[in-house]
Amino acid sequence: MSAPCGARRGLPAAWLRGWRGDLLALGGGVLLPFAFSPFFWWPLAPLSIAAVFLAWCGASPRRALWRGWLHGVASFGAGVWWIVESFRFSHIALPVAIVLTLGFIAFLALYPALLGAALARVAGGVPLGWRLAGVAPAAWVLGEWLRGWLLTGFTWLQLGYSQVDGPLAALLPLAGVYGAGLAVAAAAGALSWLALAPGMRTGLTLLGVLAGAALLAAIGARPWTHPAGEPLRVALVQGNVPQDQKWLPQMRVPTLQRYVALSEPHFGVDLLVWPETALPGHLRTMAPFLEQLDRRAQASGSAVLVGVPEYAGDPPRAYNSVRLVGSARGSYRKRHLVPFGEYLPLDTVLRPITRALGIPVSDFAAGAARQQALVVAGHRVAVFICYEIAFGGEVVRALPEAGVLVTVSNDAWFGDSVGPHQHLQMARARALESGRALLRSTNTGITALIDHRGRAVARLPQFQAAALAGRVSPRAGATPYVRTGDWPALGLCVLVLLGAVPALRRAGGARR
Repeated sequence: MSAPCGARRGLPAAWLRGWRGDLLALGGGVLLPFAFSPFFWWPLAPLSIAAVFLAWCGASPRRALWRGWLHGVASFGAGVWWIVESFRFSHIALPVAIVLTLGFIAFLALYPALLGAALARVAGGVPLGWRLAGVAPAAWVLGEWLRGWLLTGFTWLQLGYSQVDGPLAALLPLAGVYGAGLAVAAAAGALSWLALAPGMRTGLTLLGVLAGAALLAAIGARPWTHPAGEPLRVALVQGNVPQDQKWLPQMRVPTLQRYVALSEPHFGVDLLVWPETALPGHLRTMAPFLEQLDRRAQASGSAVLVGVPEYAGDPPRAYNSVRLVGSARGSYRKRHLVPFGEYLPLDTVLRPITRALGIPVSDFAAGAARQQALVVAGHRVAVFICYEIAFGGEVVRALPEAGVLVTVSNDAWFGDSVGPHQHLQMARARALESGRALLRSTNTGITALIDHRGRAVARLPQFQAAALAGRVSPRAGATPYVRTGDWPALGLCVLVLLGAVPALRRAGGARR
């Protein structure tokens, strides 16, 4: 956004030059993670993005690239540093884990960096207000979508999640995370315009953005879904098996005994849920135990959902899966795998590098795109394993047929960090988007019962072996987001960018 910025009564353009603008971008990036769980300071989200929009204003493409990268390094560095814990649990030496984490953060920072450079190069001819309150927010959200899609995606710290506990939460059932994120980014753009050119026009623009978002939120707050049938009695088991002990041979029997002991008081509920890879061995090895569990569950009239890896096919491939035993039968294999954690993207290029560095990489296969629904007590239950709950599009595939959502995870990989809190917030966004209750069972936490409004109505403390019992109401019907997915929000972003084309042409003609 290299056109002159600032106005006689606004923020002096000189304040955005040199190191001051760099510091503004860096400081704005540091603020962003605090808008999310476990801090919930949602007003920091628009303030953070307004800071980088201001820093880009008047900057050359090279300077905008640098400032976008600074913002990204600060936000991802403060927000997803916990990835180093995952490397540590993969038996990677701490110095190598730190280098890999810094490299990942630097890569993620390329998204705002390239966005800033692109805006500085092509959007200079767009009027300042339209550039800040329209073009930049639309481009930001499209950048978030690209980050959530490329190499199977990484959706952490997308702006819309900051509103799960904010005033725009009701936008999620209307337009999903990208729709809520667009509202946040538009408010940030209007704020930055107000800082540069205060006055009646910019003030009214900001009020218009806020009023429009409030109106949409009021529309979205209506009950889009309704109860369907009798509530399900459920219990979620949190085994709290440390990640560095989980697969030790001597821990196998104590782990199984712990899960059975935690479940025993709850046999008789409709559905018992154990976490991702709760069983410390693959399906064939665990078959005798599963048969015993199946008999116990059948005798009590319960269905038990158990996370267990399996090998299947010819040649055999590993799958991250869950099995339903007891009063109901079924299975599900994870479809959306974690890049570098469960499979290696660009395998032919990266495999020699990981081998040379001694970095272990799991090699799971993805489950089929279409899998038979699980049915418990006459209700369809949609299951998502760990990473899958971070993608709204994954959940939409199972709706509106499913009445209840279940996600199982092993957030022990994140250690005692903000990672599990962010993951829970993303799961709550899925409940809001879908208008469905969601059951979340994890190994070390945070296990929670989430209602159809995205509220964690009950939860277990982290790092505590326990079971959480309650009732959830299956629901029917579809929110607007379930019917349309992300396309309306993304389409609006594209239309906004196309609306800037005439101004760019006029600016190009003027230069000639």
